This record gives sequence, C-alpha cells and structure tokens, in this order.
Amino acid sequence: MTRHARNCTAGAVYTYNEKKKDAAESGYGTNAQRLGKDSVKSFDCCSLSLQPCRNPVITKDGYLFDKEAILQYIITKKNEYSRKLKEYERLRKLEEEEQSQEANRQQESKVEQFVKSGKPVNGTVELPSSSKSSTSNKVDKSSISNMANGHEKKLPSFWLPENCPNAGRAKAIKPESTIFCPVSEKPLKAKDLIDVKFTLLKDGDSSKSLIAKEARYMCPVTHDVLSNAVPCAVLRPTGDVVTMECVEKLIKKDMIHPLTNQKLKEKDIIPLQRGGTGYAFTNENLEGKEKRPMLQV
Repeated sequence: MTRHARNCTAGAVYTYNEKKKDAAESGYGTNAQRLGKDSVKSFDCCSLSLQPCRNPVITKDGYLFDKEAILQYIITKKNEYSRKLKEYERLRKLEEEEQSQEANRQQESKVEQFVKSGKPVNGTVELPSSSKSSTSNKVDKSSISNMANGHEKKLPSFWLPENCPNAGRAKAIKPESTIFCPVSEKPLKAKDLIDVKFTLLKDGDSSKSLIAKEARYMCPVTHDVLSNAVPCAVLRPTGDVVTMECVEKLIKKDMIHPLTNQKLKEKDIIPLQRGGTGYAFTNENLEGKEKRPMLQV
C-alpha cells in the first residue's frame, strides 16, 4: 500500500500538519514561528536604532549602542526626571498646605467645642447646635438604600470622573533618579560606556559600501570573519572585538592582551550580546507566539 501525502484528506486521523494548517487559516489557536534573520538585529547594530553603529559603545553587560543614540536616551531620561521632580515638589507642597489647614481646622473645632461646653451664669445648660441637629436628624444605619443618609443629593452617575473611588488630587510619589539600560534594565551611567573598535575585513572589494557588505569585520588576532553565528567579546582596555575562541584558547592562558601585551583581568573581557539567525541558535527567545481565540466545540 502506498503512502498517503502529507495533506491527504482521506485518512481517518486528523494529523498534526492538517491541524496546524487549519489553525493558521481559521484564525484560531496559537501560532508559533521561529524568528528569522530579518527579525533579529545584527551583532554590530545598535540596540536602540537597530542600524549599524557609527561610534559603537558597549555597556558592562555587553549590549552594543551607537554613542549618539544612547547619549540622547540618557539626556531624555534626565530631562524626564527633572520634570517629574518639579511635579513631585509641587504636589508635596500642596499636601503640606492641606495638612496645615486640616490641623488649624481641628484646633478651631476643639476651641469651639470647649467654649460651647461651658456653663452659663444662670445655671441652665444648653445643648450645642451640632448635638441638637444630631438628635433631630438621626442617621438610619440599617437602611441599605443608596439614596438614604444624604446620598439622595448626590448624582448616581458613578461613571463620571469626579465620582470615581480614586478621584481627587494625585499623590506625590518621588521619581526614581536612576537611569536604567533600555535592554537589560540595569543601572546605566554615561561614564560606564566603553568605546568599541571593530577591525575592518580586508577583502579588497572597494566597490561596495561598508553597510552593503554582509561580512564587514574580522577578529584582529585570528582574522576570523565576525557574524551573528560567531560568539565575540570586547577587550575593555582597547575596545577590540575578538572571538570567544580566541579568548578561550589564547587570552585566558596568560591573561595578556594579544595586541598591546597589557595585563588583563577577568572583568576586562566583556561578552558581546548578539542577535540571531533563522538557522543557528545563538541566544534565547528566538520564537514568536501569537495567542488567538480557541475554537471550542
């Protein structure tokens, strides 16, 4: 008996491929697809602009940025912090004024109660106006009506902004002065940025521009072509980008810079965070999922 085709409809079993195809066409179920090269940035591109870096810098965690883009990001965050700080000081001042007014109001009410509670000269005692009103207008706590106990004068339109439970003046919350990396979400300072120096690939083809070339850079020690599939590291003292193979086999033996003979430490070797391709697994989260309504029978 010959084999059936993959999309055979005469079989009694609803195959996985048919189920996946029907789910893609019907608009139900979860679609999972591996991200291709067009969806992931290249290893020498900025993590903000996603374009090849003109003045590349790297953070201590290994994320590459264009110097102009990351400095503009830091300046924007500082301006945002100063704006939030002014708003915080304004709200804080209003809260202090309200607290002082409330304290004065309580003090005046205590003085008024003390004056009204004093005995007159003829010996007769009169009830304060507040107590009279309280005895005459008793609050019916047993009523469950939303129109009782003075609520009949209020608008029942609970959807209005002024009638919401959280309506009122915004609370003063002190803003965070620390600037965080847009990728790793760790504290970021401009002085911690390290200049990166890529070594141009000597291929002899001067007709193409640098951006048009697929292979642009190489390791200055081993002359291996750098790409997303090649793990790289940045040497902090000079900013040179070398392969991790060069680091493991040459540099870590004596911990000496192969180009300048400078003594290196473990923190001077920064692994470069890279993107990925559709064929080689280079980092995590290379799969995109789209959740849609489930078709229930």
